[in-house]
Amino acid sequence: SKMTVKAVKMPCTAPNVYTKVPDGGWGWTIAFAFFFVEALTYGIIKSFGVFFNDLMESFDETNSRISWIISICVFVQTFTAPLSTVLSNRFGHRFVVMAGGVLISTGMVIASFARTVVDMYVTIGVISGLGYCLSFLPTVTILSQYFDKRRSLVTAVASTGECFAVFSFAPAITALKEQIGWRYSLLSVGVLQLSIVVCGSLLRPIIIKEQEEVKAQPPEEPTETKYMLENEQTRTSIESIDSGVEITTSPSNVPGKTKAEPKSEEPKEHVQILVENNSTPPEPKTKLLDFSVMRDYSFICYAFFGLFATLGFFAPSLYIIPLSLSLGIGKDHSAYILSAMAIAEVFGRISAGWVLNKKPIRKIYIELICVVLLSVALFAFPFASEFWGLMTCSIFFGFMLGTVAGTHIPLLAEDDVVGIAKMSSAAGVYVFIQSLAGLAGPPLAGVLVDTTQNYSSAFYSCAAGMVLGAVFLALVRPCKAGLCHRQQQRAEESAAEVVPDLPEDFIDMDIGKAENSGKGCDGV
Repeated sequence: SKMTVKAVKMPCTAPNVYTKVPDGGWGWTIAFAFFFVEALTYGIIKSFGVFFNDLMESFDETNSRISWIISICVFVQTFTAPLSTVLSNRFGHRFVVMAGGVLISTGMVIASFARTVVDMYVTIGVISGLGYCLSFLPTVTILSQYFDKRRSLVTAVASTGECFAVFSFAPAITALKEQIGWRYSLLSVGVLQLSIVVCGSLLRPIIIKEQEEVKAQPPEEPTETKYMLENEQTRTSIESIDSGVEITTSPSNVPGKTKAEPKSEEPKEHVQILVENNSTPPEPKTKLLDFSVMRDYSFICYAFFGLFATLGFFAPSLYIIPLSLSLGIGKDHSAYILSAMAIAEVFGRISAGWVLNKKPIRKIYIELICVVLLSVALFAFPFASEFWGLMTCSIFFGFMLGTVAGTHIPLLAEDDVVGIAKMSSAAGVYVFIQSLAGLAGPPLAGVLVDTTQNYSSAFYSCAAGMVLGAVFLALVRPCKAGLCHRQQQRAEESAAEVVPDLPEDFIDMDIGKAENSGKGCDGV
């Protein structure tokens, strides 16, 4: 399948043209840019908790009202994913990512002057949230277009920018707050995020053009063969030249001409017919958002997998520290548990990319195994009763979370789901569906905790969602295989319908007429 990206015709923005997916080249620069985009988007979102206490004191608000800042931000980021796809297909990935970087920086800078928490909802939640969507999704989409065999490994390694950002940004912002206060620290973060514009400028479009094979001119066919070809194209009966039937579509079959004296213009018309038959139709315009993926049962199952699995992505990192405190573990040791989870996630992302890069391998099955093990990790948390038990569960959970979180979006490019040709539209719809679970997941876990007065119930709800996600993920491959089988059957049926229904004695009649004509000529 051909991948085309709309590009502005300027020397500095000219697209890279390849005869096949390069699996490298400028793609390494794209991977470098994606590493920093990941760090400056999800890395900042996960590190935003360092401002919570300062915002509660400055605005005199509760923890729940402050937490809605990030909830709105994540919801807007995922809910507007189809808009990101439409804009990328219309204006190109580079322009959209650069515009997203401007929005992120603008939202953060204005938020540093906010006077109420509602101002934060608008600036960080809506403005920066939209910028996060415009920056992240087009970057991971174009990165997948530059790689084929190494796609899983490169994407997994580049996505670790989020994890490294958590290590570096959280302590750095904390130290900066002690020197200049939280407002100027937030202003500095906004200015730093403006560097996403630089990363976006590196996203050169890619065009895959297959090499055209030059076919040698076929040798001139005998005159009778040409007549038979022309008769078949004009849907006339297949007869001998001597039968006396006049075919007006052939310049050689005019009165007074025989097969031994064809006109010199005949080869020219024959060549013209071949050119018309081999002419390629104009290439259709790229759709801004291809909703045909919603008719693909394999994609529908994969979207439901993302919907339910997202319930288990965010809540554990939010409730691991309250769970550890409820078990009598100190604050310092609780922070170590969260740090160990983040470190394990880095190794999980890299390991998953390395395994999925092996050939031959059915990547969808590897993903299914990782999701099942992630469900086991979530079920194990409530059974831990002391520090080392929680530490073990956190490391196991972080590793398995990295294997799934770093690969579930790039897997859309695999033929088992939708394929690379439809990945851009599929990613927008997929992340849009995820937004529902991203908004409802943490509040649902909070309701269960308030009802049961037990933090373990939050992990049970996450585990239940992950199990449902595993069920739908297991159905992706069977649905894809059934769809391909039905398409093959329809193709065979349509090919059979193209052949015209001819009478059984059609050829016999022509042969008989030719023989009778020959006998008449002999008699003369």
